[in-house]
Amino acid sequence: MKAISEIREIRNARKKIPKGEKTRDEILQAAVHIASAEGLEGITIGRLADELELSKSGLFAHFGSKEELQLAVVGKARDIFVREVVGPALSAERGIGRLIAMLDEWISYIGRSVFRGGCFFMASAIEFDSRPGQVRNLIAELSRSWLEALRGEIVFAQSTGQLDSKLDSAQLAFELHALVHGANWAFQLFNDEKAFELARAGIGRRLQAGVTPTGLKHLRVRLAGTKPGANGRKPARITKKASVRHTRTRK
Repeated sequence: MKAISEIREIRNARKKIPKGEKTRDEILQAAVHIASAEGLEGITIGRLADELELSKSGLFAHFGSKEELQLAVVGKARDIFVREVVGPALSAERGIGRLIAMLDEWISYIGRSVFRGGCFFMASAIEFDSRPGQVRNLIAELSRSWLEALRGEIVFAQSTGQLDSKLDSAQLAFELHALVHGANWAFQLFNDEKAFELARAGIGRRLQAGVTPTGLKHLRVRLAGTKPGANGRKPARITKKASVRHTRTRK
Protein backbone atom coordinates (compact mmCIF):
# COMPACT_ATOMS: atom_id res chain seq x y z
CA MET A 1 0.00 0.00 0.00
CA LYS A 2 1.07 3.57 -0.44
CA ALA A 3 0.91 3.59 3.37
CA ILE A 4 4.16 1.61 3.56
CA SER A 5 6.20 4.57 2.39
CA GLU A 6 4.20 7.06 4.46
CA ILE A 7 3.73 5.36 7.81
CA ARG A 8 6.68 7.07 9.49
CA GLU A 9 5.35 10.47 8.44
CA ILE A 10 1.96 9.56 9.91
CA ARG A 11 3.55 8.59 13.22
CA ASN A 12 5.62 11.76 13.41
CA ALA A 13 2.61 13.93 12.63
CA ARG A 14 0.55 12.74 15.57
CA LYS A 15 -0.19 15.61 17.96
CA LYS A 16 -2.84 16.49 20.50
CA ILE A 17 -6.17 16.31 18.68
CA PRO A 18 -8.42 19.42 18.93
CA LYS A 19 -12.02 18.86 20.04
CA GLY A 20 -13.41 19.29 16.53
CA GLU A 21 -11.00 16.73 15.13
CA LYS A 22 -11.81 14.35 17.97
CA THR A 23 -15.51 14.54 17.14
CA ARG A 24 -14.76 13.95 13.47
CA ASP A 25 -12.65 10.93 14.38
CA GLU A 26 -15.46 9.49 16.51
CA ILE A 27 -17.86 9.90 13.60
CA LEU A 28 -15.47 8.11 11.26
CA GLN A 29 -14.82 5.32 13.76
CA ALA A 30 -18.55 4.57 13.82
CA ALA A 31 -18.95 5.00 10.07
CA VAL A 32 -16.09 2.69 9.10
CA HIS A 33 -17.60 -0.23 11.02
CA ILE A 34 -21.05 0.36 9.55
CA ALA A 35 -19.54 0.52 6.07
CA SER A 36 -17.55 -2.72 6.49
CA ALA A 37 -20.75 -4.64 7.26
CA GLU A 38 -23.43 -2.73 5.33
CA GLY A 39 -21.47 -0.95 2.62
CA LEU A 40 -20.48 2.65 2.08
CA GLU A 41 -23.92 3.32 0.64
CA GLY A 42 -25.37 2.31 4.01
CA ILE A 43 -23.78 5.35 5.63
CA THR A 44 -25.99 8.43 5.79
CA ILE A 45 -25.86 11.60 7.82
CA GLY A 46 -29.15 10.62 9.43
CA ARG A 47 -27.93 7.13 10.34
CA LEU A 48 -24.78 8.48 11.95
CA ALA A 49 -26.69 11.22 13.78
CA ASP A 50 -28.89 8.55 15.39
CA GLU A 51 -25.96 6.23 16.10
CA LEU A 52 -23.86 8.92 17.78
CA GLU A 53 -26.71 11.03 19.17
CA LEU A 54 -25.52 14.09 17.29
CA SER A 55 -27.45 16.65 15.31
CA LYS A 56 -27.54 16.40 11.52
CA SER A 57 -26.34 19.99 11.29
CA GLY A 58 -23.34 19.09 13.46
CA LEU A 59 -22.45 16.22 11.15
CA PHE A 60 -22.85 18.41 8.07
CA ALA A 61 -20.30 20.77 9.60
CA HIS A 62 -17.72 17.98 9.26
CA PHE A 63 -18.86 16.51 5.94
CA GLY A 64 -20.52 18.64 3.32
CA SER A 65 -21.77 15.78 1.18
CA LYS A 66 -22.29 12.02 1.17
CA GLU A 67 -19.35 11.55 -1.18
CA GLU A 68 -17.08 13.59 1.08
CA LEU A 69 -18.17 11.41 3.99
CA GLN A 70 -17.48 8.23 2.03
CA LEU A 71 -14.02 9.43 1.01
CA ALA A 72 -13.23 10.28 4.63
CA VAL A 73 -14.39 6.82 5.73
CA VAL A 74 -12.11 5.15 3.17
CA GLY A 75 -9.25 7.31 4.48
CA LYS A 76 -10.03 6.25 8.04
CA ALA A 77 -10.06 2.61 7.02
CA ARG A 78 -6.65 3.14 5.43
CA ASP A 79 -5.26 4.55 8.70
CA ILE A 80 -6.59 1.54 10.62
CA PHE A 81 -5.03 -0.84 8.08
CA VAL A 82 -1.71 0.97 8.50
CA ARG A 83 -1.92 0.60 12.27
CA GLU A 84 -3.01 -3.03 12.31
CA VAL A 85 -1.17 -4.52 9.33
CA VAL A 86 1.48 -2.28 7.78
CA GLY A 87 3.05 -1.00 10.99
CA PRO A 88 3.70 -4.43 12.57
CA ALA A 89 4.93 -5.86 9.25
CA LEU A 90 7.53 -3.11 8.86
CA SER A 91 9.42 -4.48 11.85
CA ALA A 92 10.36 -7.59 9.84
CA GLU A 93 13.51 -7.73 7.74
CA ARG A 94 12.93 -6.90 4.08
CA GLY A 95 12.46 -9.74 1.62
CA ILE A 96 10.79 -13.05 2.44
CA GLY A 97 10.57 -12.15 6.12
CA ARG A 98 8.60 -8.98 5.49
CA LEU A 99 6.49 -10.58 2.77
CA ILE A 100 5.40 -13.29 5.20
CA ALA A 101 4.81 -10.68 7.92
CA MET A 102 2.61 -8.61 5.60
CA LEU A 103 0.47 -11.62 4.72
CA ASP A 104 0.29 -12.92 8.29
CA GLU A 105 -0.66 -9.54 9.73
CA TRP A 106 -3.32 -9.21 7.02
CA ILE A 107 -4.79 -12.62 7.86
CA SER A 108 -4.63 -11.83 11.57
CA TYR A 109 -6.46 -8.53 11.09
CA ILE A 110 -9.29 -10.31 9.29
CA GLY A 111 -9.48 -13.07 11.90
CA ARG A 112 -9.54 -10.58 14.79
CA SER A 113 -12.47 -8.77 13.14
CA VAL A 114 -10.82 -5.38 13.33
CA PHE A 115 -13.77 -4.33 11.14
CA ARG A 116 -16.97 -6.11 12.03
CA GLY A 117 -17.66 -6.86 8.37
CA GLY A 118 -14.23 -8.34 7.61
CA CYS A 119 -11.62 -6.68 5.43
CA PHE A 120 -12.94 -3.20 4.67
CA PHE A 121 -11.15 -2.88 1.34
CA MET A 122 -12.35 -6.23 0.02
CA ALA A 123 -15.95 -5.34 0.85
CA SER A 124 -15.76 -1.81 -0.54
CA ALA A 125 -14.02 -2.99 -3.72
CA ILE A 126 -16.91 -5.35 -4.45
CA GLU A 127 -19.43 -2.59 -3.73
CA PHE A 128 -17.77 0.05 -5.93
CA ASP A 129 -15.93 -1.92 -8.61
CA SER A 130 -18.46 -0.94 -11.29
CA ARG A 131 -19.29 2.56 -10.01
CA PRO A 132 -17.14 5.29 -11.55
CA GLY A 133 -16.21 8.24 -9.37
CA GLN A 134 -13.83 9.52 -6.73
CA VAL A 135 -14.74 6.89 -4.13
CA ARG A 136 -14.05 4.02 -6.52
CA ASN A 137 -10.81 5.68 -7.63
CA LEU A 138 -9.54 5.97 -4.05
CA ILE A 139 -10.47 2.37 -3.21
CA ALA A 140 -8.75 1.17 -6.38
CA GLU A 141 -5.63 3.24 -5.69
CA LEU A 142 -5.23 1.92 -2.15
CA SER A 143 -5.99 -1.67 -3.14
CA ARG A 144 -3.54 -1.55 -6.04
CA SER A 145 -0.82 -0.06 -3.88
CA TRP A 146 -1.11 -2.94 -1.39
CA LEU A 147 -0.81 -5.48 -4.20
CA GLU A 148 2.21 -3.57 -5.51
CA ALA A 149 3.73 -3.56 -2.02
CA LEU A 150 3.51 -7.37 -1.93
CA ARG A 151 5.13 -7.53 -5.35
CA GLY A 152 7.81 -5.10 -4.19
CA GLU A 153 8.89 -7.44 -1.40
CA ILE A 154 8.94 -10.35 -3.85
CA VAL A 155 11.18 -8.39 -6.22
CA PHE A 156 13.44 -7.41 -3.30
CA ALA A 157 13.66 -11.07 -2.23
CA GLN A 158 14.66 -11.97 -5.79
CA SER A 159 17.28 -9.23 -5.93
CA THR A 160 18.88 -10.53 -2.72
CA GLY A 161 18.81 -14.17 -3.80
CA GLN A 162 16.03 -15.26 -1.41
CA LEU A 163 13.61 -16.18 -4.21
CA ASP A 164 14.31 -17.60 -7.66
CA SER A 165 14.91 -14.72 -10.07
CA LYS A 166 12.95 -16.59 -12.75
CA LEU A 167 9.70 -16.32 -10.79
CA ASP A 168 7.03 -14.03 -12.24
CA SER A 169 6.72 -11.53 -9.39
CA ALA A 170 3.36 -10.17 -10.59
CA GLN A 171 1.89 -13.67 -10.83
CA LEU A 172 3.15 -14.65 -7.38
CA ALA A 173 1.82 -11.45 -5.79
CA PHE A 174 -1.55 -12.02 -7.47
CA GLU A 175 -1.78 -15.58 -6.14
CA LEU A 176 -0.76 -14.68 -2.58
CA HIS A 177 -3.21 -11.78 -2.59
CA ALA A 178 -5.99 -14.09 -3.86
CA LEU A 179 -5.36 -16.64 -1.11
CA VAL A 180 -6.03 -14.05 1.59
CA HIS A 181 -9.12 -12.83 -0.29
CA GLY A 182 -10.39 -16.42 -0.33
CA ALA A 183 -9.85 -16.76 3.42
CA ASN A 184 -11.78 -13.57 4.09
CA TRP A 185 -14.64 -14.77 1.86
CA ALA A 186 -14.91 -18.17 3.59
CA PHE A 187 -14.65 -16.65 7.06
CA GLN A 188 -17.32 -14.03 6.44
CA LEU A 189 -19.75 -16.22 4.51
CA PHE A 190 -19.31 -19.57 6.27
CA ASN A 191 -17.73 -18.47 9.57
CA ASP A 192 -14.97 -20.92 8.69
CA GLU A 193 -11.88 -20.20 10.79
CA LYS A 194 -10.04 -23.08 9.10
CA ALA A 195 -9.90 -20.87 6.01
CA PHE A 196 -7.01 -18.96 7.59
CA GLU A 197 -4.94 -22.11 7.98
CA LEU A 198 -5.77 -23.12 4.42
CA ALA A 199 -4.58 -19.72 3.21
CA ARG A 200 -1.38 -19.96 5.25
CA ALA A 201 -0.69 -23.44 3.94
CA GLY A 202 -1.27 -22.27 0.39
CA ILE A 203 1.07 -19.32 0.88
CA GLY A 204 3.73 -21.59 2.32
CA ARG A 205 3.49 -24.04 -0.58
CA ARG A 206 3.61 -21.23 -3.13
CA LEU A 207 6.75 -19.77 -1.56
CA GLN A 208 8.26 -23.24 -1.26
CA ALA A 209 8.20 -23.55 -5.03
CA GLY A 210 10.56 -20.61 -5.48
CA VAL A 211 12.68 -20.29 -2.35
CA THR A 212 16.46 -20.56 -2.66
CA PRO A 213 18.91 -21.89 -0.06
CA THR A 214 19.60 -18.27 0.93
CA GLY A 215 15.89 -17.64 1.30
CA LEU A 216 15.46 -20.77 3.38
CA LYS A 217 17.96 -19.40 5.87
CA HIS A 218 15.89 -16.22 6.19
CA LEU A 219 12.75 -18.27 6.77
CA ARG A 220 14.40 -20.29 9.52
CA VAL A 221 15.77 -17.17 11.22
CA ARG A 222 12.34 -15.56 11.15
CA LEU A 223 10.67 -18.67 12.52
CA ALA A 224 13.21 -19.06 15.34
CA GLY A 225 12.90 -15.39 16.29
CA THR A 226 9.10 -15.14 16.17
CA LYS A 227 7.64 -13.46 19.23
CA PRO A 228 4.14 -12.27 20.17
CA GLY A 229 3.37 -8.99 18.47
CA ALA A 230 1.95 -5.75 19.81
CA ASN A 231 -1.20 -5.97 21.96
CA GLY A 232 -0.43 -9.60 22.76
CA ARG A 233 -1.16 -10.86 19.29
CA LYS A 234 -0.08 -14.37 18.39
CA PRO A 235 3.03 -14.76 16.25
CA ALA A 236 2.96 -15.44 12.53
CA ARG A 237 2.34 -19.06 11.58
CA ILE A 238 2.71 -19.34 7.83
CA THR A 239 6.08 -21.05 8.04
CA LYS A 240 4.93 -23.29 10.90
CA LYS A 241 2.09 -24.71 8.85
CA ALA A 242 4.04 -25.14 5.65
CA SER A 243 7.68 -26.06 6.22
CA VAL A 244 9.77 -24.77 3.36
CA ARG A 245 12.28 -27.01 1.67
CA HIS A 246 14.31 -26.17 -1.37
CA THR A 247 13.73 -29.17 -3.62
CA ARG A 248 15.99 -28.18 -6.49
CA THR A 249 19.73 -28.83 -6.52
CA ARG A 250 21.75 -25.74 -7.35
CA LYS A 251 25.40 -25.78 -8.37
